[in-house]
Order: sequence, then C-alpha cells, then structure tokens
Amino acid sequence: MNKENKVKLWRIIQKAGDYLKNQLPDHPNHPKGRNSYAHVAICIKNKFNASYKDIEDEKFDDVVNYIDFLKKNPN
Repeated sequence: MNKENKVKLWRIIQKAGDYLKNQLPDHPNHPKGRNSYAHVAICIKNKFNASYKDIEDEKFDDVVNYIDFLKKNPN
C-alpha cells in the first residue's frame, strides 16, 4: 500500500478503535479490558492475510468496508 493510503487507513482504524472502545465483549485473556485498536488491526490481518500496511492499494475500499462491518458487529 502506498504511504498516503497507509496514513488514511491508520486514521480510519484509529476512529474505529475509538468507536469500539468499551463495546468489545469481555475475554478471560484480557482481564483489564480489550484493546479496540489492536482488535481492528488483528481482524484486518486475519481477513486479508496481511498487515494493513501490506495490503494492495486496490483493496483499500474493501478494507474500509470491512472496518465499517467491524464497527457494526463488535462481537
């Protein structure tokens, strides 16, 4: 992904993390609460088999749509 898209996507991830803060379900591995920013980044990595930085530019809109999906489905 080019630098401009990486920056845009990171801002979108941060906004999604802000939105999801305190909305993620409890988990025994995270007794102090879950990190919503890490959750979004890990979900992207699992879905696209790459870090958000390494996804092709052509999939930018797909990643943004997936982040919107995550916001609507915090479980």
